[in-house]
Order: sequence, then C-alpha cells, then structure tokens
Amino acid sequence: MAGGASPEEDDGPADWLGNPISCADCPYEETRAAGQCEFGRACVMDRRARRIDRFFAANPVHAERHLAHPYFEVRTLAARYASPFRLTALLNDPEPDVRAMVALRLPRARLGPLMKDPEPKVRIALAQRLSGEALANLFADPEYSVRLAAARRAEPALLVRLIDDPDPTVRREAAWRAPDYVLPSMTGDPDPLVRIAVAERLPEERLVLMAGDEDFRVRFVCAERLPPALLGALVDDEDEVVREAALARKTAENA
Repeated sequence: MAGGASPEEDDGPADWLGNPISCADCPYEETRAAGQCEFGRACVMDRRARRIDRFFAANPVHAERHLAHPYFEVRTLAARYASPFRLTALLNDPEPDVRAMVALRLPRARLGPLMKDPEPKVRIALAQRLSGEALANLFADPEYSVRLAAARRAEPALLVRLIDDPDPTVRREAAWRAPDYVLPSMTGDPDPLVRIAVAERLPEERLVLMAGDEDFRVRFVCAERLPPALLGALVDDEDEVVREAALARKTAENA
C-alpha cells in the first residue's frame, strides 16, 4: 500500500536534548507495568508534545512533579493536568506557552499578574477566561489580536467601546455583534468591510442612508436588503451587479 509513516512515527524516540531514550531509563516502572505509558507513543521522557500529553492524560497524578522540568513542553503539558492551585509558581515562567496554559487553568482570582504579560498569546489566553469589565480591560491592549479575542467573547453591550478601534478587524467584529443602536455611528467607517458588516445588520429605515456608499459592495448589500420602494437610485447604479440586483428586486415586486 502506498504512503509513508506519519511524522511522529518517523521521529525516533529521543529526549528534549536529542539523546536516545529507552524504557530501561524510565523512572516509572510501575506505570509502564500497568500499561499507562508506551515507548514511542506515550512517554514523559520524549521530546514530542503529543507523546508527553498522552502520558499526562493517562497519568495526571505525575503532572505536579514535572512543573519545574527544564523542557518547556513538559512544563506546559504538566500545567494542563496538574491541580490549578499548584500553578502560581509558573506565573513568571520564561516560556510564553507555559504562561498561556497557566492563564487557561489558574483560578480567575489569581489571573491579575498576567494582564500585563509581555506575550500576546498569554493575554489572548486570558481573554478566554475573563468576562464583563475584566474582559473589557483588554480592549485597551496594544496588540490587535488580543483586542479581537476579547471582542469575540465580550457581551454585545460592551462592544460600543470598540467602534473606534484602530484596527478594522476589531471594528468589524463590533459591527457584527454590537447592539443595533450602535450601528448608525459606524455607517461612515473608513474601512469598506466594516461598512459591509454594518449594512448587513442595519435596520431598513437606516440602511437607506448607505445606498449611496462609495463602495459597490456596500451598495450591493443595500440592493439586496432594502424594500423595493426604497431602492431609489440603486436601479440606475453605475455598477452592473448592483444595478441588476436592484432591478431584480423591483421586478419581483411587480410580478
């Protein structure tokens, strides 16, 4: 049968320094005897993250003793399975992946020190845990990806604070999810993709104000959504696609 082995199968067992490993070196003889680890597949001594994860998934009792392991993958995955109350020691871990895992698992009351973590991936992980005003504090984050992660989880009423965000991706998220009363203030957004999102949600009585938008994609949304009686100049639009959409609406009304 054609096809080769997966990368994991091709990668022979070795430790995080690249040294070969064997079961003879394993400190978990009882674990191995119980069938809860497997050479080349589920092994805490291995450098491959999947193999380490399988080991801790089958043996979470061993996670806490590896929280200070020199290999960051071991610390990260040990943090996934260890008691959350043992993770405060990792708040200042030098590896961002470890701190991000801590952010996902530490009790919320202890997450404060990570709010100013220098690594965006840690602050993005925080956005998955926080809510309300604590989450809204991330709207001021200097990294757009953090603000976007916060916007995706925030209550719609909080998104009014993001309608002037410097990044159009964040503003578009606000346009998709903010309450209707916020949308009129976004009809003049400088980014056409934001205006498209606004046009897709704006109530019909306000949408007519966007029918003269400079971007044909916004006008096309108007042509598809506006009641035939409010299509106005869209039936003579300079763009053929917009014009045809408006005329089709008119024709359907008169059929």
